[in-house]
Amino acid sequence: MARQGRGLELRAPEFDADMTKPSVTVLVDTYNHERFIEEALASVVEQDFAAAETEILVVDDGSTDRTPEIVRKFEPRVRLIRKANGGQASAFNAGIPEARGEIVAFLDGDDWWARNKLTRVMEAMAADPSVGIVGNGIWIANRDGTREMESLREGFRLQANTVEGARMLRVRGAFLGTSRMTVRRELLRRIGTVPEALRVEADEYIFTLAAALAAAEILPEALTFYRLHDANAFQLARSDAAKARQKQRALEALAKALDEELRRHGVEEDAVRTVVEIIQADADQIRLMTDGGWPWETVRAEWTIHRARHADAGFLYRAFKRLTLAAAMATPPKTFYRIQRVLAQSGLYRRARERWLPGPQMEHLEKRMDVSGAKPAE
Repeated sequence: MARQGRGLELRAPEFDADMTKPSVTVLVDTYNHERFIEEALASVVEQDFAAAETEILVVDDGSTDRTPEIVRKFEPRVRLIRKANGGQASAFNAGIPEARGEIVAFLDGDDWWARNKLTRVMEAMAADPSVGIVGNGIWIANRDGTREMESLREGFRLQANTVEGARMLRVRGAFLGTSRMTVRRELLRRIGTVPEALRVEADEYIFTLAAALAAAEILPEALTFYRLHDANAFQLARSDAAKARQKQRALEALAKALDEELRRHGVEEDAVRTVVEIIQADADQIRLMTDGGWPWETVRAEWTIHRARHADAGFLYRAFKRLTLAAAMATPPKTFYRIQRVLAQSGLYRRARERWLPGPQMEHLEKRMDVSGAKPAE
């Protein structure tokens, strides 16, 4: 049976609404994921965590394909909420108030989980009530069937209400995004409604505020399989100017919203600046690539990104970066980034860089490649 409310179609579960309150709600946001949603939901249903303590909500953000039909195959174990298309933030705003669990684990409809994901994050939450958000390592599932594991070697705990914590967050945030983040419902209540301008990047709004308002813990295990495919909403397709502009607008809105909210919650000025400047620089970089601007804007954006992500780079790499930016100062931005793309596609250039001037290594990361599922070359 479906009931209507504020533009949402809520499919009521076919079991007693007064059943025992679940410990955790799994919130799955999805849009046109007919190729992937079944694998995502199967990975949740097959968790080794107690099914009786798990609520599963799926927010369908106006899919026009068979996604809702596939989700209904999992009823009554899964509850479906349908709404008009509005983007990631609107999906979160529709789903979070419906969550009954004290802890909410987020999953994108095109990703999937390792079987022990919920057990591990629930153990971490139970072990320390001061932890408000838990993330984990990931397996990146590439289009060619290969997988790359990324996890942390160190720095598993942080709180982004200080400059040091904010610096840790900006190089560890990849382990806290959707499909990785699990957040206490009370903390989500404090964060409140997510700005609906964030059609993408809404997860970064949540995990940044959560990590500023409470302790964050990142588990070293790779418990999430993060799928790359041609329809990723958050992936920047350089040949797709519309998608690039959508992401640029979302990043601009994210920087503005976080600046306001972090200050409202009393986070120190320097920490706010540390969080926001890299997001604004990413937005500026996309704008300069897509629509152009002033050469000095390229230099400012590139240097901000370099300082944030490669603070420990060696002397030679820093010298090379300064030389590159000197060239940028005399080059229109769109031309500068076009040259960058051409060089990045050159095998000769890549081999020379790897031999003579490799990029700085992020020592806090552990990476491993699995090629067992690689597709044969055609």
